[in-house]
Amino acid sequence: MPQLSVIVYGPNAQGHLTELLGSLESHPLPDAEVIVAAVGDWARETAEGHAPETIVVPLPDGTGDPEARAAGAARASGRWLHFVHAKDGLPAGASHLIAERTAELDTGSSDPVDVLLFDHVTTTWQTAARPSRDGRHLAAVGRAALPLHEAADLLRLTPLLGNRALRAAFWRAHEERLNTDDEPRAAHAALLHAERVACLNQTAYEHRVLRPESLPPRAPEDRLALIDRYEALLPLTRDRRAPHTVLYDLMVRDLLRTFAREDLPDPVAREFFRRASLAAVRWRPEGHRRPAGLEGVRHALLEEGAYTKYRAFQAANRTRRAARKAVRTRKRRLGAKVRDHQYQRALSRPLDPNLAVFAAYWDRGVACNPAAIAAKLAELAPHIRPVWVVNKENAALLPPGTDHVVPGTRRYWETLATATYLTNNVNFPNAVVKRPGSIHLQTHHGTPLKRMGMDQMDHPAAAKGLDFAALLARIDKWDYSVSANSHSTRMWERAYPSRYTSLDYGYPRNDVFYTATAADVRAARERLGIAPGRTAVLYAPTHRDYEAGFTPRLDLAALADRLGENTVLLVRAHYFYGGAASPLAGLRRSGRIIDVSSYDPVEELCLAADALVTDYSSIMFDYANLDRPIVVYADDWETYRTTRGVYFDLMAEHPGHVARTQEELAEIFVSGAWRDDSAAKARAAFRRRFCEYDDGRAAERVVRRVFLGEPEEALPPVLPIEDRTPAPTPEEATA
Repeated sequence: MPQLSVIVYGPNAQGHLTELLGSLESHPLPDAEVIVAAVGDWARETAEGHAPETIVVPLPDGTGDPEARAAGAARASGRWLHFVHAKDGLPAGASHLIAERTAELDTGSSDPVDVLLFDHVTTTWQTAARPSRDGRHLAAVGRAALPLHEAADLLRLTPLLGNRALRAAFWRAHEERLNTDDEPRAAHAALLHAERVACLNQTAYEHRVLRPESLPPRAPEDRLALIDRYEALLPLTRDRRAPHTVLYDLMVRDLLRTFAREDLPDPVAREFFRRASLAAVRWRPEGHRRPAGLEGVRHALLEEGAYTKYRAFQAANRTRRAARKAVRTRKRRLGAKVRDHQYQRALSRPLDPNLAVFAAYWDRGVACNPAAIAAKLAELAPHIRPVWVVNKENAALLPPGTDHVVPGTRRYWETLATATYLTNNVNFPNAVVKRPGSIHLQTHHGTPLKRMGMDQMDHPAAAKGLDFAALLARIDKWDYSVSANSHSTRMWERAYPSRYTSLDYGYPRNDVFYTATAADVRAARERLGIAPGRTAVLYAPTHRDYEAGFTPRLDLAALADRLGENTVLLVRAHYFYGGAASPLAGLRRSGRIIDVSSYDPVEELCLAADALVTDYSSIMFDYANLDRPIVVYADDWETYRTTRGVYFDLMAEHPGHVARTQEELAEIFVSGAWRDDSAAKARAAFRRRFCEYDDGRAAERVVRRVFLGEPEEALPPVLPIEDRTPAPTPEEATA
């Protein structure tokens, strides 16, 4: 009996079935079967043209989705069923992830799990692979199997049949109630009938939204079916307060949104409002409190059934929003005109040969390669005055005495216009003019595993509307591009094609990994509260373009328990998520899990850590300079590689052991394999390739070449890797 039956159903809408079956064929599953309930000749011919082991169930044109699902399920022999609409897609490796997780659920508990939920992306006719906002709810549950009343917020997940797998026995027991024309109703009903549910906090489905104009028109009266949906679902929540409250809130939200956004004829709108009002009153939970603000007013008017008042309230809101928008637009245009005038005047002044502008990470503060260069500049060329570009929110966090400008201010434009040196690890705004005699230094902020720059054109999910023409214009302003290894040099020249000079000097921010002393390592650990003798593991995952926010891909509390009292987890969310690392809140347990997402500099975290756990983050290339153990946690490598695009196969060229599941990761540490000879051998090969130019003197080389104009032959040569001595390990530092 296969573990998973993937049931593809429906017509070959706009030819998307070919792509879906191709993705399944390119990642064959040893413990799964594919059944295509093909509606119409085109779908049948497409399915029959794919892998011979695919089971094709031909159905006549016009067969509805429920009938197609039923026909596919009737042929299925798997323990679990995953219904995939023919217009939708599956990320690479998705079915493998689902099969693995369901197998784990089948062996992990005597209480059966009926529904497995997972994340998805949405592709429309205008956008590709837009992340959902479901991850935080999946992460909150973690890997536990729970009854719905203990995880009622799972009802807030996007109601698709495609983002959940159903136990086959559960489907057959409840098929009449689950297999309806209304997919959101079926998706919610699956949760409400399930004894226990579980989660997989990974993207395993692509929901494709077709252009409405390409679909048959909907009659205005069809909107009334939304009320019928909730009237059918809410009785299933009797005696379960938490699910009832969540479902009620979802109902009121959906009813109000539909009423506000749909341009319904007045008779239909009145009937919709009347029935929605009755439902809102009938199903209101005891003691339920309306939300504050305008949303609360909307709730009150709906419950009152005050159609005329509600329409007047809508009209007043539209008028107010339009007036505010007009005021903002006028202010923005006037401000832009004033700034442009100020900048143009400043551009007429001569360049200041002793003025250098530094910025990092979109004006977040003193950090990364620019910070290391600025520090060395103060030592070797104190006559050159550094000014940092820092946004208003982070200005208060600057080191005392740091001269800085805030973007958009008059001094900001004047400084950018007259500085001879402009250094950044990203790019300055498009409006910044490259003046004759000025020098633009691009330091970058990592070694590229993922595709960057112009190479993102083939990966729209990662590019997210990037203006490639504007990118090329920014690149053309670069005079120098800093590189840490020849791989980076080649990839930068490919991703950022222009006439700049590559500086193969190493990354200045990595100098500290060779200059830090035992006292520096001890001090870093003391600042973090790591007790002597404890093993500190830094967990630093990267950003995923197909996720809306940071959700830990590990059950951190369970991992800490497995690793034992002597291990401390330092958890750092990617900076793209800013302060959004809320899933980490409350995870401190006797100092064994420490949220270091806001801790700077990150190099100090590396010095303090005995080992690094990461996925695809460029921190692995920097940390490798320390010659300490690195473990790659690659639970979604196939999805990441396909969605983001990569320059090399990390699974073949890794810096240490690779774990594909949390259990594998824990076992690597518990068994001691994380620092065995095999890991050391892989790390040595990785260091030779990716730590090629880092030897502790990168910043000096950059300053002497760019700011002091010294010739290449006068610079300190890069030491052979066997002649370099990294900073002491924590064990050595405390010996």
